[in-house]
Amino acid sequence: MRILTTTLTAATALAAATCAQAADVEVLHWWTSGGEAAALNVLKDDLSGQGIGWQDMPVAGGGGTQAMTVLRARVTSGNAPTAVQMLGFDITDWAKEGALADLNALADQNKWGDVIPAALQKFATHDGKWVAAPVNVHSTNWVWANKAIMDELGISQPQSWDEFVAAMQKAKDAGYTALAHGGQPWQEATIFDAVAMAAGGPEFYQKAFVELDEDTLGSDTMKEAFDRMATLRGFVDDNFSGRDWNLATAMVINGDAAFQLMGDWAKGEFLNAGKTPGQDFLCYRFPGTQQQVTFNSDQFAMFDQEGKVSDQQAALASAILSPGFQIAFNKVKGSVPARTDLDVAELDACGQQGYEEFKAAAASGNLYGSFAHGHANPAAIKNAMYDVITAHFNGEYDSATAVEELVTAVQINK
Repeated sequence: MRILTTTLTAATALAAATCAQAADVEVLHWWTSGGEAAALNVLKDDLSGQGIGWQDMPVAGGGGTQAMTVLRARVTSGNAPTAVQMLGFDITDWAKEGALADLNALADQNKWGDVIPAALQKFATHDGKWVAAPVNVHSTNWVWANKAIMDELGISQPQSWDEFVAAMQKAKDAGYTALAHGGQPWQEATIFDAVAMAAGGPEFYQKAFVELDEDTLGSDTMKEAFDRMATLRGFVDDNFSGRDWNLATAMVINGDAAFQLMGDWAKGEFLNAGKTPGQDFLCYRFPGTQQQVTFNSDQFAMFDQEGKVSDQQAALASAILSPGFQIAFNKVKGSVPARTDLDVAELDACGQQGYEEFKAAAASGNLYGSFAHGHANPAAIKNAMYDVITAHFNGEYDSATAVEELVTAVQINK
């Protein structure tokens, strides 16, 4: 594994800063798929334009689980990176350990608090201090559909669970894989995110996955969510186990599968393949969650450097939250800007739709952190939920047993 070192010169310091000594910034990330790599190049090019050199330290694995394992080993050995891509409660956990730098001066100067929604600030700040810079907002409750297959079979956009099941059945009957899926725990949890929200609604989601209310976790509604997962299991192909998410996306891109349930990073794969939303593929909220947005937000947390924020860290954070970069990066990544004050006319149709839905959800209280992506509960609980959900999806538990196991898993890991 190569260590990513970013050399910053005085010219790369925050615009308001004066001369700074050249230094290195080491950054850890897990953007390794085609669409993700293309998006990362936007950041590299942005920094290169400021005279900043870039070398990667990628840790493959969607969701960042492997990256966090590598990070823990680095910190334990006394060799922490200076900046790390993180999600949700992972940021909070490191902040509680006092490992992250205080970015308040930078945040105040650039008025981050005025343009970043409170739901994101919950993770970007800790104990009154900004500790991370949000790069984007991904939302997880999306359906991605091959338009040619839908047109061929006369399928219109499903508006309800029953309509979605009927659409998948039609695709299966026609010889297509109805649901492209990669059998990895985080992918199954991503599907469960949307299924549970649709089955029970936002109050149920809040009580179950944020408040961890045991009555809600053990409810008939939770059993219904698992029953729906069992239904979805009947529409995946036989070779789904262990498949990476982007390979499942490729099945939809290539016309082998009709649908995929995945976060909007999948759109980056469609765009990277030269596909156009509305012409080659369709994007819409999982039926039953049209008013809600479940999200994760990639953020770069800055590790403390002897009690201060280096000019180099400030330069990186400033670049990440600049309006120009937010548009250019998210245009490629498939996500939407973390800032709510931007003109997103440059984004594609799915991106513009996603940005307006994100802002509307933030304003109406319908913006919910995705439990599958570490934005609803701490990692220990999230991972325990993963185990139950993936065991059920693979037939180890029936739905009633899965509900019982879910309650027990939360009790043990609280």
